Amino acid sequence: MKKLKRFLIYGTIGLVVEVIYTGLASLLKGDLSMQGFTFLIMIPIYGLAIFLEPLHAKLRPHPWWIRGLTYLALIWTIEYSSGYILALILGKCPWNYTDTLNVNGYITLRMAPEWFLAGLGFEHLHDFLDRLPFEI
Repeated sequence: MKKLKRFLIYGTIGLVVEVIYTGLASLLKGDLSMQGFTFLIMIPIYGLAIFLEPLHAKLRPHPWWIRGLTYLALIWTIEYSSGYILALILGKCPWNYTDTLNVNGYITLRMAPEWFLAGLGFEHLHDFLDRLPFEI
């Protein structure tokens, strides 16, 4: 039950952060409505972060930049695999990166800083959940 709760927490937080991120990005493009968006299929994809929890203890002794690069590589692997699988099932991937730095439209190298920081932020979220006085 603990793993399911965390799966849903990570999925929900990922969804919320993505809506905020895309809303702020639209503001920077001049859209004062700050319309943010995501896809509901992202809940289980972000929820997959549960499988990164065991990695934290192994990475703790390493410098922050090595941990960040490791998380970045894993996040890109999950994003690419998810996009590929969804394209097989649905006929197309819900997201499609079209910039020149994309890999088959499933990932974009442009997002490296964001995913690097998200991975490091995930460590803090994981630690926070572990410190709660009740089990989640």
